[in-house]
Amino acid sequence: MSRVYNFSAGPSMLPEWVLKKAASEMIEYGQSGQSVMEMSHRSAEYQAIIDDCEARLRRVMNIGDNYKVLFLQGGASLQFTMIPMNLLKNGHADVINTGQWSKKAIKELNKLGKANVLASSEDKTFSYIPDVTKLDFHEDADYVYICENNTIYGTKYKTLPDTKDIPLVADLSSCILSEPIDVSKYGLIFAGAQKNMGPAGLTVVIIREDLIGNAKEQTPSMLNYQIMADNGSMFNTPPTYAIYMCDLVLQWIEEEIGGLEAMKQRNEQKAKLLYDYLDNSKMFSNPVNPQDRSLMNVTFVSGDAELDAKFIKEAKANGFINVKGHRSVGGMRASIYNAMPIEGVEKLVAFMEAFEKANQ
Repeated sequence: MSRVYNFSAGPSMLPEWVLKKAASEMIEYGQSGQSVMEMSHRSAEYQAIIDDCEARLRRVMNIGDNYKVLFLQGGASLQFTMIPMNLLKNGHADVINTGQWSKKAIKELNKLGKANVLASSEDKTFSYIPDVTKLDFHEDADYVYICENNTIYGTKYKTLPDTKDIPLVADLSSCILSEPIDVSKYGLIFAGAQKNMGPAGLTVVIIREDLIGNAKEQTPSMLNYQIMADNGSMFNTPPTYAIYMCDLVLQWIEEEIGGLEAMKQRNEQKAKLLYDYLDNSKMFSNPVNPQDRSLMNVTFVSGDAELDAKFIKEAKANGFINVKGHRSVGGMRASIYNAMPIEGVEKLVAFMEAFEKANQ
């Protein structure tokens, strides 16, 4: 069996180092006599795993002691509700709309309060990031919300909005661990794991301590950050195996890659290979403003729906799967997350060159 190159936006491919390590520990983890999937989350063996995962995440991302790390469930989509439930005091938050995921967050926020949409790139099919340097935030806004990397459209914030004392809340699902960031600039970071952190089922929340404890009394226990923090993410049974896999991914980043600066250089190299080809191609083009291009999700089109369909079909036959663009925009998309090796992008570009030549 030969593994394909999986360019899915998520769940995405995992590092082979991680898969092999997990396979070697599938029947028995350490000397526990059992698989991690069979362990009680209350056991000392499992407590050591979740503690190691948090400690590694703190080291890799340089997370300050004034932040809590929570391992939750429900995906990033549940955070669209959980965030306003816990952070709304004055009843409204400022939002920058850069795509489908921020639109979904706006919809859920408006059920519990009011979303002030200060800027949007919907006028050009979300192909750019609005200029955040000229925005006037409401002084009494409870937080400012952004989706930092947009999987569907292939855009990424290169400059964060300066929100002064207003907490910045960011969905980093599709770019977390791809490069170093300054966590202190955020009030809350959340990310679904299934792109750069591990398999689906785990959601990581990194929240500044002063933002915990503000949930309204009627907030369900499972949706209260305070309760989750007080119980060490074990108010109920956490996604134990997904947390174990996240710990392995963090081991890979630390021990095999050499940290986030090395990961950034690797990701920039991959993205440059693909964007350089697209910028010189006579068949394919990238619709995103160059200064706003994502390192993780590269979108491209030929301008001919039939040709796009032919490309997707032939790509799959050649071992490049999940290159079809999101149904809302069509075209193609190559998600080149951390686990995608450089040779995967090199081979994709070579295939695209051959396809272009054969279909001129």
